[in-house]
Amino acid sequence: MTSEAPESPEDSALLEMSLPTALELTRLGLATLIDIRQTFEVEMKGAIPDALHIPLFEVKVMLGHSLTEDEQDILDAGQPKDMDAKSFFTMINQLHHGRDHLLLCICNSGRRSLSAAALLRSLGYPKALSVAGGFQAWKKLQAATAATPST
Repeated sequence: MTSEAPESPEDSALLEMSLPTALELTRLGLATLIDIRQTFEVEMKGAIPDALHIPLFEVKVMLGHSLTEDEQDILDAGQPKDMDAKSFFTMINQLHHGRDHLLLCICNSGRRSLSAAALLRSLGYPKALSVAGGFQAWKKLQAATAATPST
């Protein structure tokens, strides 16, 4: 059983949301932002405030999904974690939202989060979406916000 990212740009568009919209929905409590980057990526590049950190590749492995060679290389670069399917669903269920709650996946660039959104949808979370541009877009938005003089 494998989970693939959408194959066409049209499929991607159905699974993506813009970063500003995602941040606003999260701020309003209408969505949950899930940072799916590996732990070492978060430690090296920084955390996203108010995001729940659930590393995608560890989740895929514990659910019995196969990883691509590139995914396995990224997983191997971090410290091993003792996560199992029960702990994954416990983390999701601690959000105290129904399966129709908006789950917004964010990775480094927006590519892996498409795969994460598709995986969550296959697990029964129909409103899982990817945040377009990922952490890189978030950093650019933070830099632009910091550079804008307040009036």
